[in-house]
Amino acid sequence: MSALSGTRLVFGAGGVVSGLSAAQTLDLAQGADELGYDLFSLSDHLHSERPTDDPFTTLSWLAGQTRRIELATNVLALPYRPPPVVAKIAETLDRLSGGRFVLGLGGGGYDAEFHAFGLTERTGGQKIVGQREAITILRGLWSGKPTTLAGQEFSVHGARIDPPAARPIPIWLGAYGPRALALTGELADGWLPSIGRVGLDGARRMRTAVLTAATRAGRDPASIVCATNVIVRLGQQAPPGSGVVSGSVTEVIDQLVDIVAVGFTALLLAVPTVGELETLARDVLPAVRAQAAARTASS
Repeated sequence: MSALSGTRLVFGAGGVVSGLSAAQTLDLAQGADELGYDLFSLSDHLHSERPTDDPFTTLSWLAGQTRRIELATNVLALPYRPPPVVAKIAETLDRLSGGRFVLGLGGGGYDAEFHAFGLTERTGGQKIVGQREAITILRGLWSGKPTTLAGQEFSVHGARIDPPAARPIPIWLGAYGPRALALTGELADGWLPSIGRVGLDGARRMRTAVLTAATRAGRDPASIVCATNVIVRLGQQAPPGSGVVSGSVTEVIDQLVDIVAVGFTALLLAVPTVGELETLARDVLPAVRAQAAARTASS
């Protein structure tokens, strides 16, 4: 079973870190693996003014260079790749990694990227429809059965992949708006926003919306992993309102405990070096676990 399921507090690395060379990315992933982090993720910005890597290609490479850490897209931009193609790539990556892949999926929040590539540009409503149809196609193809869907945004006609997925590959949605949050609660295995974009109060309201939608759909709300990206700058003071967790060891611990108190059980910590991962693993994360557990016990 994935270490990311359930209520145990877990920590990830990578994510919104950008501009790294291949060697630096490998060092970061292997360092996170060796230090006991639970997840390493990569973002998906193919159109960019600074160096980026395709996440599927890079995660496939990292799967062969790591032992136990789970690997995720954070998050995959749906307009870049047709859902049936994503289904096959995801199944292959999950199989070759020994069942360590998590598909973080987004409807596509940066329209300028897709316009630049000449890809389909969708309204907010069309993006929600597209995500719903994509999830249906993904899970249908992963089942190994012929899949047919005549959708508004995506269609398949007796499509199948072989081999089928060896397990239900987790799908986490990077959702923010009311309709996307409702879709997350209805269908997704996890919710993956960035805390710096929404703040603690916003995250609390959004999480409630996700769990309410799950209950309305007849699902167990506790089955949904609530994860969040967190940019951390230990030993620095970020500008007010930047959404960055920063400061001394004690200050960073306090801020991370406050994020956990919102209801997040997976914190994906974006730091650019192995040295910072080491410092967090040694000086910060044990205290976050202990203080979060104590706060839960006393509530």
